[in-house]
Amino acid sequence: MAETAAAGLWCWRHPRAIGAGGRCIGRTDLPVDPRKARRLAHRIRVLARREGLPREVWVLPLARSRDVGRWLARWGWRVRVDARLAELDFGHWDGQPWSAIAWADVEAWQADLLHHAPGGGESLARLAQRVRGFVEEARAQGRARLVVTHGGWLNAWRHVPPDAARLDAAQWPAPPRHGALIGPHSRG
Repeated sequence: MAETAAAGLWCWRHPRAIGAGGRCIGRTDLPVDPRKARRLAHRIRVLARREGLPREVWVLPLARSRDVGRWLARWGWRVRVDARLAELDFGHWDGQPWSAIAWADVEAWQADLLHHAPGGGESLARLAQRVRGFVEEARAQGRARLVVTHGGWLNAWRHVPPDAARLDAAQWPAPPRHGALIGPHSRG
């Protein structure tokens, strides 16, 4: 049986974090402008009402996503916090200015984008595995799932095939813009 659009994932990239410019940011918990978090929550609420989607949103524990969920909770929504929605773990690179990370280390990551763990953190293959687990669970549930997550998570979902053995760093896309809706999709 084919899935309807409403049964897929409706994903938004979190609002832009304050203080992220020029830094390697994965799991560093940076704040967002409360007005931008409220604005995104309002857009989600309006779309859900228009499309007949559940009043339930999935967020991750970091403020970039959690603050959007807090607004929705104030409006009577159920908010589910799920660590599988986290951005790539950049290990000791995380939070550092890109200029402080040795270029040779960045090149090593680019040479094996899928399997190299930048900063000793998590490889893109591991992130994609986390993403697939979340997506498979959502698919099995058989109804829409609204999600506020990260750009790297969204790219792993959309651009890392389950059977990928290698990814070309030069072909890796830029993340979606902050606040962008990616969906509805039922791709696994």
